[in-house]
Amino acid sequence: MLVSTATRSLLRSNGAVLRQNVRLMSSVASSEKQTAAAGHNTTAKREIHSDPPQMKSAPPLQYASQPTYLPEDAADEKEEEAATSGMADRFKITAEVTVSKIFPAGFGWQSSSIFAEEYLGYSADSMAFALTTGLGDAIGVMAGHCVYYAAKKSITGDDSINMERETQTGLLLASAAFCSGTAWQPLVDVLQGANLPFMQVFAGTWIGCGTAFYLGLRGARTILSGPCKYIHEPTYENSKTDKSLSVAIGGATGFFVGTDTAYLPAQNFLFDVVGIHDATPQLMGCAIAGTSTGLGFVAAQTTLNAIYPAGKLWNDGK
Repeated sequence: MLVSTATRSLLRSNGAVLRQNVRLMSSVASSEKQTAAAGHNTTAKREIHSDPPQMKSAPPLQYASQPTYLPEDAADEKEEEAATSGMADRFKITAEVTVSKIFPAGFGWQSSSIFAEEYLGYSADSMAFALTTGLGDAIGVMAGHCVYYAAKKSITGDDSINMERETQTGLLLASAAFCSGTAWQPLVDVLQGANLPFMQVFAGTWIGCGTAFYLGLRGARTILSGPCKYIHEPTYENSKTDKSLSVAIGGATGFFVGTDTAYLPAQNFLFDVVGIHDATPQLMGCAIAGTSTGLGFVAAQTTLNAIYPAGKLWNDGK
């Protein structure tokens, strides 16, 4: 009886274990099927997107000859273009100023010296003569500047040329030219009276008249900046550009010394270039005088154009 009961209990326990094992195996099989199905779907999806859209390829040699540009190369090219353009603008303005103001200044000084001696009776060593020649220098600058820009506006139709502004600019420069033109004859007389070599007279006139022009320019700014809206008052910034312009003007006055053929002709390196002789006709003498100042200005300004950094020179359009 006891054996029969134990046997039935053991059979029931084995049956329960067997059923659990069947369920467990069934669950594992189900999980494996789901995993396989999921893997199949994933593979299918990957296969769908595994081939990217076909791009139309360019011909193999299309870019073979194209240079490679780096950002540094582009920056260098822009800097070179800007430097080239800036240098060209400097020489363009130099040429315009030579034609419109420097040549007329020398022409005006020489014309007024003839008028002072022959019509007003002033001696060359008098203050009246110096003031008259200074006035002639200033008139040449003022008239040359205004006529040039009026003609340029009329011919080119450039509406950006404001004649009120140009008139005031001409007045400013003419005021400074009056100072350097007035100083020229007394200064040359003093230097030649000291029996200095030609080159020392040349250099002394350059420095002296250039300084006179600079002082006249600064004084004219002080006086004219109030009533004239296009004339800037004196500042540190425009003092630097005024100095560079004055150096070039000094060069013009230095070359003008070469027109005097009576003083140490053997030392005068400009004797055969711009010398004015006693037999030279008066009108031709005036043209030679204008040429001498033009040559001196161009020589001095060309040097400044070459050595000054960009944006620091009077003709950089600032």
